[in-house]
Amino acid sequence: MDISKFRKDFPILNTDDAPTYLDSACMTLRPQQVIDSIMEYYTKYPACGGRSVHRMSWQVTEGFEMARDSLRRFVGAERASEMVFTRNTTEGMNIVANGLNLKKGDKVLTSDKEHNSNVVPWHHMAKYKGIDYQVVPAKDNYYFDLEALKESIDSKTKLMSIIHTSNLDGHTNPVKDIIEICHDKGIKVLMDAAQAAPHKELDVVDLDVDFASISAHKFCGPSGMGALYGKYDELKDLIPTYVGGSTVVNTTYDGYELLPPPSCFEAGLQDYAGAIGAGTAAEYIMGVGRDNIQKHETKLNTILSNKLENLEGVSIVGPKDVADRGGITSFTLDNWDTTEIAMHLDETYNIAVRSGMHCVHSWFNSRKIEGTARSSIYLYNNESDVKNFTDAIEDMLSS
Repeated sequence: MDISKFRKDFPILNTDDAPTYLDSACMTLRPQQVIDSIMEYYTKYPACGGRSVHRMSWQVTEGFEMARDSLRRFVGAERASEMVFTRNTTEGMNIVANGLNLKKGDKVLTSDKEHNSNVVPWHHMAKYKGIDYQVVPAKDNYYFDLEALKESIDSKTKLMSIIHTSNLDGHTNPVKDIIEICHDKGIKVLMDAAQAAPHKELDVVDLDVDFASISAHKFCGPSGMGALYGKYDELKDLIPTYVGGSTVVNTTYDGYELLPPPSCFEAGLQDYAGAIGAGTAAEYIMGVGRDNIQKHETKLNTILSNKLENLEGVSIVGPKDVADRGGITSFTLDNWDTTEIAMHLDETYNIAVRSGMHCVHSWFNSRKIEGTARSSIYLYNNESDVKNFTDAIEDMLSS
């Protein structure tokens, strides 16, 4: 993979003071192609889609639906009508949580290492609807325990909501096995694929997952844009969270008739520029190839991790095998607060990393860990970025 070629696509990496950007698990950089597609909407056809009949409106509608189809192919769905535009993964998870019409006593399961997007909705449902939210304990601290899942399932279990790949440490859960176990018991599965879709080939049909949610800002797309995949029959059974303009066939003083999915979930005027940018980003990533991205990330993270492991005072949080962490390394340094690590790397070395609990507070709190610093590699990083980072860490430990 020619990294120098791809780096040229990212404007911020071609400036005089270009950062060493290692925070892609939070938000990726955007290539010029995505920026151009968004600007093209605003400068050439800045109209609303699906309403007016003038040519600009038709152009918006065409771009909007082409983007939907790009996202369909990005996750491996069969039908574009199975893709709902959202603001992000969090909104997609909430659409399912609120749309399933769960009742008091219904059980929802998650793993013990979930992003808050897959924790807070279930606490909220437990508080206001009386559902039973339970966490499946891990095996050896980092690995999902399939036997514990089987033991957690009973006649009241309605949903397993599981993260595909962790943003904390990059570890990927055995989602296909999880889905098979749950489906054998008639349990639906919702998947947080935010950290998986940018880095791994995703095939929702092969996985047979019922719902999957993604965020465009994780795969070089605009912020505030995402998508929810759902099997069409499952989407038809969901109760829409928001309704209004664009969601109905017709209304009277006595009632209304909803449009079929996905339109019934896309209330109001949509973020057309964001959707078109997300479609362009999906095409860009598919063009690079996620198998290529994954190999590149693992190669660089192996170099990075080997260097850190040989430095006294560094502790890596996560699986020891780099292949189990993809491009992510969460770590702590002796005598350094994690926020201070990130601030010092930024202010002294122009290196961007994340610090804190990475929205996985429940996991950290249960283990009485105050957080980590986290480096995360993506397609545009190179060996110079890794050397800049590891040299900086070595310098910090020796100061």
